[in-house]
Amino acid sequence: MSITRSALLQAFDQLLSPERFKDYGPNGLQVEGRGEVRKIVSGVTASRAFIEAAVAAGADALFVHHGLFWRGQDARVTGWMRQRLGLLIGHDVNLFAYHLPLDAHAELGNNAQLGWQLGLVVQPQRFGEQELGWLGGPGEGLQFGSVEPLARHVEARLGRRVTAIPGDGRPLKRIAWCTGGAQGFFEAAIAAGADAFITGEISEPQAHYARESGVAFLACGHHATERYGAPAVAAHVAGQLGLVHEFIDIDNPA
Repeated sequence: MSITRSALLQAFDQLLSPERFKDYGPNGLQVEGRGEVRKIVSGVTASRAFIEAAVAAGADALFVHHGLFWRGQDARVTGWMRQRLGLLIGHDVNLFAYHLPLDAHAELGNNAQLGWQLGLVVQPQRFGEQELGWLGGPGEGLQFGSVEPLARHVEARLGRRVTAIPGDGRPLKRIAWCTGGAQGFFEAAIAAGADAFITGEISEPQAHYARESGVAFLACGHHATERYGAPAVAAHVAGQLGLVHEFIDIDNPA
């Protein structure tokens, strides 16, 4: 079964509502390919390695979190940009990219899926820029008396090392998280009453904030925390429309 490119774009837009977000780049169809789509391949980033693997897998459309175009970037089509665009255009493959809308979706987005992966019970309260930060607590059978058992739990679920800055040793009952490069949300998480904050990256100030506030900080990998939203959304839409879906994960240590 196949559908038109425009029908696929409409399905993604209806699900993710990109018009609600002030974002750092264009959401939706970033590179136009063939008009009929039978197979979607999802991934985290539209890297050359991902595009090559998707083309080899017979993709008509790619669905990613990190697309090709970002506000303020060099607009020249040279080097890595030429290589990626050349592959997409040369093989007539569509590229769909959704950044903050994919982070925010209440069930299929990166934050929702990370919470599910970690066994966290979600609370309705949100925090941070455009309310992208999530709050919750340990689910059934989970209890974290300090940052060490939480870090071990996250490492086991995500399959990568975690950089953990201890807080003051309090029981971690109220856990905040926001996937990717959301270390700047830490102060908002503290203000929201979190005992620990989980994200992808850490910058120099966050270690000091953790020590001074008593709130633990866990940097778990930008890529590792954002592996789940793209395949969840693409699989959902593919199932609705009768399309084939495949997730290809290109490992990234960052």
